[in-house]
Amino acid sequence: MFAAYFDCPGGPENLCMKEVMKPDPGEGEVLVKVSASALNRADLLQRRGKYPPPKGASDILGLEAAGSVAGLGPGCSGRWKIGDAVMALLSGGGQAQFVTVPEGLLMPIPKDMTSIQAAAIPEAWLTAFQLLHFVGKVQEGEKVLIHAGASGVGIAAIQLVRLAKAIPIVTAGTQKKLEATANAGAAAGFNYKTEDFSEKVLELTQGSGVDIILDCVGASYWEKNLKCLSTDGRWIIYGLLSGGEVHGDLLARLLSKRASIHTSLLRSRDKEASSGYQQAFSEEVLPHFSAGASPRLQPLVDSVYPLHAIAEAHRAMEENKNIGKIVIEIPV
Repeated sequence: MFAAYFDCPGGPENLCMKEVMKPDPGEGEVLVKVSASALNRADLLQRRGKYPPPKGASDILGLEAAGSVAGLGPGCSGRWKIGDAVMALLSGGGQAQFVTVPEGLLMPIPKDMTSIQAAAIPEAWLTAFQLLHFVGKVQEGEKVLIHAGASGVGIAAIQLVRLAKAIPIVTAGTQKKLEATANAGAAAGFNYKTEDFSEKVLELTQGSGVDIILDCVGASYWEKNLKCLSTDGRWIIYGLLSGGEVHGDLLARLLSKRASIHTSLLRSRDKEASSGYQQAFSEEVLPHFSAGASPRLQPLVDSVYPLHAIAEAHRAMEENKNIGKIVIEIPV
């Protein structure tokens, strides 16, 4: 089969589409014929040699996939049959023509949704769902600050905060991105390049601040985050785009607000935990992607690249211009 591949860590120029061995489903696993995958920051880090896959996971890039069931391993429960339209969050291997997935980690593709659209769901939406509900314990009426609001996770988080009857506030780096977040349901948005988001958040909330911060930026935001975090607020870190080395009295500032820091990485979760998140997501969120649902949830696809143009897709994400997900179409 063909898969995204790189011989050694480095830049996008090291990527290619290469023929590799097709996997065989093991005990309790399903073989999925992949129609589309999507690109994530983790793929860029892995390509640079800075984020190796967990032990036992595929070293092929791709943390999500959408396609159809092509085979069943021994011991499968019968939940899935050949030809079923499915999608999954993966620990690796999604950017290939076939991938094996534990049957409990598969989710049905919502009706009336293409594989391209479905590929934009698993990583971003499950990440946002897990951060908000399992880590942040979001409550009705709470205010949630979402950094990188126009990213895949950001667009998902805005809609999920609305679904939880809470209030989404975002940061983004361009007016075009802020407009996209407003269209997704953000109550307010601030340009972190031209505005002090902490001051704007305090002004918006009449000095009370936000109850939850979803932060994929890290070190460079720590002072502003704590400035606009409410008393007893939850600061959730799930990425470190600006690094992780903090200079300053973070602990004293944190203590003064009785605030808490939580961290989360979905990729390193064990299969049992991931299955639990996916079951809750499938029951509570997936129905809202179907036509006629109220409220209706929608993934946002920025662009689509064929697998043989994987290097171009990586360059596009590194330029940080995408709004929503960059999807990789897999050849038949």
